[in-house]
Amino acid sequence: MSADYKTVATEAADEFTEKRSRFIGYCKPVATEEEATAFIAQIRSKHWDARHNVYAYSLRQGNLRRYSDDGEPSGTAGMPVLDVITKNEVTDVCVVVTRYFGGVLLGKGGLVRAYAQGAKLALNAAGVITMQSCLICRLQCSYTQYGKVSAAVIETGAVIDDTVYETDVTLCFHIQPGLLAGLNKKLADMTSGEVQAEGEEEKYYAFETF
Repeated sequence: MSADYKTVATEAADEFTEKRSRFIGYCKPVATEEEATAFIAQIRSKHWDARHNVYAYSLRQGNLRRYSDDGEPSGTAGMPVLDVITKNEVTDVCVVVTRYFGGVLLGKGGLVRAYAQGAKLALNAAGVITMQSCLICRLQCSYTQYGKVSAAVIETGAVIDDTVYETDVTLCFHIQPGLLAGLNKKLADMTSGEVQAEGEEEKYYAFETF
């Protein structure tokens, strides 16, 4: 599986006003270019009466990055939005910053700052998370072993997803691949080799970043 990566947790929006111009930042997690363009179209349809709907998106698929100034002077809008995405090392994300012109020109520097701020507000509202590649694991233990075994699993940094109580107790959890060997050594030591966890497959799990 690929390396860990950052993305956003959810679709969100935030806004501010700069010299009577209203800027609304929208952000959404996307996995494909089709999802990104559909989101952009949705915002454009919602704000059809806005002067500009500037966008940028970054995708892991094909290491793709795109942006548009949507009528603003070249380099003052889409690129600042993409820069915010890039500097925060976020991917699989689309940001649209809508501007309702307030009648006062901001100048090139003012536009760069405003669109960057709109992107930052959108990212913060959506919540940046780290997607970590983890092993989905399973182990069985007796009821007498359960207390110390489950504690060892949690102390190692794993997250328990399910516990099944039958003749024995089955723990299902996910853990970073590099931590499994240490957990198994700890389990072997405390159960005289009776309990070992087995990794079944890898999957991405979200960990909050900010």
